[in-house]
Amino acid sequence: MTMVVTIGNFDGVHRGHRALVDRMVAAAADRGARAVALTFDPHPAAVLRPDDVPLALQSIDERVEALRSHGLDDVDVVTFDSALAALPPEAFVADVLVARHAPQLVVVGENFRFGHRAEGDVARLGMLGGEHGFAVEAVGLVDAGDGVVSSSALRALLAAGDLDAVTRGLGRRFTLGGEVVPGDGRGRTIGIPTANVAVDAGRALPADGVYACWATPEGEGRVPAVVNVGWRPTFDGTSRTVEAHLLVDDGPDLYGRRLTLAFVARIRGEERFDGPEALVARIGEDVRAALGILTGGDGSALGGQ
Repeated sequence: MTMVVTIGNFDGVHRGHRALVDRMVAAAADRGARAVALTFDPHPAAVLRPDDVPLALQSIDERVEALRSHGLDDVDVVTFDSALAALPPEAFVADVLVARHAPQLVVVGENFRFGHRAEGDVARLGMLGGEHGFAVEAVGLVDAGDGVVSSSALRALLAAGDLDAVTRGLGRRFTLGGEVVPGDGRGRTIGIPTANVAVDAGRALPADGVYACWATPEGEGRVPAVVNVGWRPTFDGTSRTVEAHLLVDDGPDLYGRRLTLAFVARIRGEERFDGPEALVARIGEDVRAALGILTGGDGSALGGQ
């Protein structure tokens, strides 16, 4: 079967990645070919710079699912290890790209680099394609209004709390998920029960603060939520947490289930309050703000919440 292939890490599957995918899916359709993305796990930095691994915008499973959702026939996840990192450009093309997929066309970004010490570029790939019988097409970088979209730029915007720019760059809401695990139970004692979401280590988080989110419990529809990301300074917290307060009456039992959060807007930064009463009063304001953002009103469509 004829193959059209794209290559990259694709963390976040942002608008730049989608430009590549859209082009290769169209090219594959024109050729009656299969569209395949070749990606890597773990992130190459985990092997090349283990003390400087970027925080991940997505897990590998989320990345694969996102790529498939944009029309790919397959996603080939290649284990990135020291042996792969040592391959010169010629060996990478022959032993990985051609051996696994024998492509007719390879679609990459105009800044694509490959091989040992990133010695290969688009021009080198084109020369090697001539030797191995495949064409190469380079796709231009995408600017969503905040500069060129890249995974590293999106990580920086997320850490700075610029959720609007992150949404523009991704072309969708930033999402984060994990299993709901027991916390210290303090939220329930002040009348604001929260779901403590166990986010995988190494995941990129939004800047500390309070957010309006859509929360989707595993197997159920989405519900509005106020989410706090941070250290809980009012209670002298010692670890960074992600806690979601679902804005529904008699919400489902979430312990042990996966909860996915889609971040819509940042309401405020994290603050230290004089005590629980002041915190509860401010959370009431946060709830009203979140409902206004998520429902465009006072939440009357949500059973009075």
